[in-house]
Amino acid sequence: MSDYGFDPNLDLKIERVIDVPRELVWKAWTDPEHIKHWFAPRPWTIVDCDVDLRPAGGIRFTMRSPEGQDYPNMGCYLEVVENERLAWTDALLPGFRPSEKPFFTAIILLENQGDKTKYTAIALHKNETDRKTHEDMGFDAGWNQCLDQLVEHMSQFKERATEQS
Repeated sequence: MSDYGFDPNLDLKIERVIDVPRELVWKAWTDPEHIKHWFAPRPWTIVDCDVDLRPAGGIRFTMRSPEGQDYPNMGCYLEVVENERLAWTDALLPGFRPSEKPFFTAIILLENQGDKTKYTAIALHKNETDRKTHEDMGFDAGWNQCLDQLVEHMSQFKERATEQS
């Protein structure tokens, strides 16, 4: 699977094999009700989320700090390949409208590893300054914590599927 021209001087990446089938990882990334449960590193929360899952569609979510400060986020989906790839950017708004403050493009790659998933998250940046800013914001720790929360949240659905088979 392509790494989209990953450049370590400009981009950040995490790669792990997680004990969740990729169909459930996909649901975690594409269903707003799931996103609310895991996509902010605790004690932060996601207080609302909307998804229009198609190229040119949008993702909108609001992160809330432990102090109650809200941080709205909006992006545009670039690529949607069910159970395989999801790419979006904050450089564009829904409908491919340019945004005022572009920061990064996210690419999520999912590959089967038996009944587990090889999970790759890539954050592409326009320059080394933005990469460093994202790194200093805690990209590695934050995105890994969120991935742990995704596994924790989706494990209950994995267990139900196992019980039903």
